[in-house]
Amino acid sequence: MSRYRLQYAPPADLALDSMDTPLRTRFDTGMRAQLVPDPYGSGSVPIGADEDRREATVSGVVIRYYVSRDVSTVTVVRVVYL
Repeated sequence: MSRYRLQYAPPADLALDSMDTPLRTRFDTGMRAQLVPDPYGSGSVPIGADEDRREATVSGVVIRYYVSRDVSTVTVVRVVYL
């Protein structure tokens, strides 16, 4: 299984910037361990009929993302946490 490159859309990037340091550290570790190696696993679910549009919870943070298989990239478009 190949590893995917991870990128964030501007709204998701802004949400990351507002996380406190301990949460951001846990989230980054979870993303590298869970999502980057297997964006279709780790308890993720498709959004609608498109298997490449997905939602998952990583380290208590809900994310929505799009998988680009052709270029092995995961683009996180939304980050929601409390």
